[in-house]
Parts: sequence; C-alpha cells; structure tokens
Amino acid sequence: VSERQLFRLLIGVSGVGANTARMILSAINPKDLVAYISSGNANVLQSIKGIGSKTAQRIIIELKDKVLKTDIEMSDAFVLTNNTYAEEALSALTLLGFSKQAAGKAVEKIIKSSSQTLSVEEIIKQSLKIL
Repeated sequence: VSERQLFRLLIGVSGVGANTARMILSAINPKDLVAYISSGNANVLQSIKGIGSKTAQRIIIELKDKVLKTDIEMSDAFVLTNNTYAEEALSALTLLGFSKQAAGKAVEKIIKSSSQTLSVEEIIKQSLKIL
C-alpha cells in the first residue's frame, strides 16, 4: 500500500482529518502502519500526538478490512507488533523518561537487526546504547 493510498484511507475515517493523517504517516512508515492496523495495535497509534484511544480504535476498526483487502505484504513489522518482549522493553524505556517514538525506533532497530530472539533485558540494554 502506498503512502498516498493510506492517506486517503485515513482521511476517510470519521474524526481523522488531513492534518491528523499527515501526523500519523510522518510518525510511522506505511508498512509498519499497515501491520499495526491489521494486528489491532492501538497503543502505537495512541502514542502519536492528536490520537486518543477512541480515534485509534476507530482507525483500526474501519481500516482493518480495507487494509487486508488491498493485498498487502506482511513484512517483519508484523512480527514486531506481536512481540511482547518489544512491548515490554518499550514500556520500560518510556518509564525511564524516553519518548515513545524514540524508544520505539530504537527497539524496532534492535529487533530487526537481531537474528535471534532477545530477552527484554537485552533489548533494553541495546536500546539504551542507541538512545
């Protein structure tokens, strides 16, 4: 799905205007956004400025079927969304005072670069080196 297609889908959701859609697409790359929507991960959407829990849920509910119909390649980002270790590490890093976006990018980079499954502690240690 191209960025333009996602933008059009997003502005079709009630409560999401052009500015909000632009904020979402500037915070999350299109492949990851598709993975988050298809897996129902509202927490990532809520971390974006201007997106509350209701809007995040509405985006997921309204776009889940549309996104899946458009014949999307599920990248390794889908693995990231279902990785509870990544979510725990992200939560720990935000509790330490790092922004969700910076911590999320660091955790994502660690998981994508690692060929093996890392423990939460290892993900946090390596993320702290990046941050």
